Amino acid sequence: MSTTPEATAGDEVTPGAPAPRLARSTKPQQRRAVLALAVIVVALAFLVVKGLTGALNYYDTVDEALHHRGLLGTTTFNLEGTVVPGSIAATAVGTNFTIKGDHGTVYVENSGTPPQLFAANIPVVVSGHFASTTSTTFVSDQILVKHSASYIAAHPGRVRASNGTVR
Repeated sequence: MSTTPEATAGDEVTPGAPAPRLARSTKPQQRRAVLALAVIVVALAFLVVKGLTGALNYYDTVDEALHHRGLLGTTTFNLEGTVVPGSIAATAVGTNFTIKGDHGTVYVENSGTPPQLFAANIPVVVSGHFASTTSTTFVSDQILVKHSASYIAAHPGRVRASNGTVR
């Protein structure tokens, strides 16, 4: 009796050679690679869209912010409006004033020194947050004044104060 397996008809056996391996299908690997690439493309597209949306929407107007105040909550954002005449009051920590849009007003409590060009009837952008989801008080730590002649030339409709003057 022999201890080596005997070859049957049609089998080719080479003594000392390893057993033949079955060829592996590459389709599952290709599918995984395509799926991974698709996930990466979708994720990058999402990040680009979110980035551009944030960059294009530099600030909310008073009316926009009041409309979706509940969604904004107390998150920090930039708010644009025109300073209401007679509303500016110096405080121990900064300046309080009211800004208005076309249909609403927001009371601003600002900490810090306002810029030199800050005055009534001019459009400003304040950075901060609402005091609560139902409040019309905006807690701010920065006031930006639109003042350059090149900005006015590029965006004449944005820097027109409510009394019709252009700053």
